[in-house]
Amino acid sequence: MHTIEQGSGRRRRRTHSAAFKAEAVAACRQPGVSIAAAAMARSVNANLLRRWVVEAERAEELRRSAVKALPSPGEAFVALPMPAKTVEKTAIRIEVRRGTLTVNVHWPSSAMHECAIWLREVLK
Repeated sequence: MHTIEQGSGRRRRRTHSAAFKAEAVAACRQPGVSIAAAAMARSVNANLLRRWVVEAERAEELRRSAVKALPSPGEAFVALPMPAKTVEKTAIRIEVRRGTLTVNVHWPSSAMHECAIWLREVLK
C-alpha cells in the first residue's frame, strides 16, 4: 500500500508501508521476474524498487554476520579456577532431565575433568 503525503508547496511524495516494500522485494526474488516488471506492476519507479532490494540484501547480510558472531555453545563455557580447599571438600552434583527421565549424579570434585568429559558426551 502507499499513501500520498500532502505537504506545503506543490511537491507531493508517496510513502510506502514496510509490508508493501517487503512484498515488492519478494516478488523481485522470484525466478524470471525483472525488477522493472515488478515495479511497473506496483506503480513504482524501478530505481526505487532496486534500492529497496539492495537495502533488504544488506539487512539480511547484517543478520547473517550477527548470527555468525554468536559464540557456539562450546565457546560460551568459561572455566573458573577453584580454590584448592573447596575442590577437596565438595562434590559435583548434576541433575539431567530428558522427558520424564531424571538422572542425579554426584561426582567427586577431585575428578572434575572426567566429569566435564562425561557431561559433554551425555548432552550431545
